[in-house]
Amino acid sequence: MTAITWTPLEPGQLKAMRISAAITGAILLAVAIGLDVGLLLNAKMPFGLVTVPVGLVLLHFVFVTPARRFRRWGYAKTEDELHVAHGVLVHTETSVAFHRVQHIDVAQGPIERMCGVWELVLNTSGTLNSRIRLPGLSRATAEALRDEIRQRIRAEPE
Repeated sequence: MTAITWTPLEPGQLKAMRISAAITGAILLAVAIGLDVGLLLNAKMPFGLVTVPVGLVLLHFVFVTPARRFRRWGYAKTEDELHVAHGVLVHTETSVAFHRVQHIDVAQGPIERMCGVWELVLNTSGTLNSRIRLPGLSRATAEALRDEIRQRIRAEPE
């Protein structure tokens, strides 16, 4: 068995991950500030009892966690499979045989659009892990992978 050479995601994906984390963080920080204001007005507790610890955790969540998650993503294409790896605490490696692919999408949400990255989505037969996502690709890479997988599917004997 040959060793798999993993390809990292495009750098724009890290920016997209940080923006998504920042949006979530801003919502959580607003909730923390609301709780702090409630404690200040109702219990005469000093402001910052909730906001400061939550803010410190959110700094880690926005600046450190996305970089760790980004470094753990990768993909590799072999002759008849696409391999996708991700996860920090639970590392997952998924192999998708091209002949099992039933539908392929190339997608881009608003945050990905701002960061110039695309996502390849493979839908396979079966129910467990039947949708495999590969984010953080350039448009050219996503379309090339989609087209190559399509060609391999069409070349399969029925």
